[in-house]
Amino acid sequence: MLDDFKDWLSRTLNREGHLSLPHLPPPELLAEQPLDATRLVVVDLETTGLNPAKDQVIAIGGVAIAGGAMPLGDQFDLILRRPELDISETVLIHGIGKEALTQGHETEDALIHLLEWLQGAPLMAYHAAFDKRFLEKALKQTLGYTRAHAWLDVAELLPALFPELRGRHKSLDDWSEQFGLFASARHHAAADAMVTAELALVAFNRARKDGLTTLGELQDKVRTYRRLNALSRH
Repeated sequence: MLDDFKDWLSRTLNREGHLSLPHLPPPELLAEQPLDATRLVVVDLETTGLNPAKDQVIAIGGVAIAGGAMPLGDQFDLILRRPELDISETVLIHGIGKEALTQGHETEDALIHLLEWLQGAPLMAYHAAFDKRFLEKALKQTLGYTRAHAWLDVAELLPALFPELRGRHKSLDDWSEQFGLFASARHHAAADAMVTAELALVAFNRARKDGLTTLGELQDKVRTYRRLNALSRH
């Protein structure tokens, strides 16, 4: 697998050895893309802290959704090689220690591999703003990559589609328990991405019952929820 990864990486470099990413497709827009036919990617990040201005990404997990299911072979799970980072305040949360950061994948290689795997797919996450800020920062600082990907927030999508459950569920654990889903390991990027993807499929099933057929309609549903939520606080 490592040899295949090196062969793949060599194809992303130009003759001078610099990164060359024009072969990547442009990020897809949500718009009128059909809910049942579009490939989406649920991501989860582990970081050294909660502040994107100073903290860094140390692990990335991802699970693709396509055709209303999660293809078993379409997943992503990498720890980044960042032994210089201070993880003393968060190691008890994510369990990623110095040894794992020393043996991880080079950050540049891992992020290129991630972009290759994404293929411009729309992204989803639980509390997506957190993952979006950290991932965009890592891609810009490491690769100079600034293309804007479309995002949907599962933490907003669920209460938007299940208004009868609003107010009783705040966390990923709350919603998981509601629908009988359990992560194999919490605060592990790949495991959290998996349970988030399962919740996304629950939301998609409800959306179909409500007559929603495109990702754009889901986005509109979330926007309406945001407006109503903002009004309820005044």
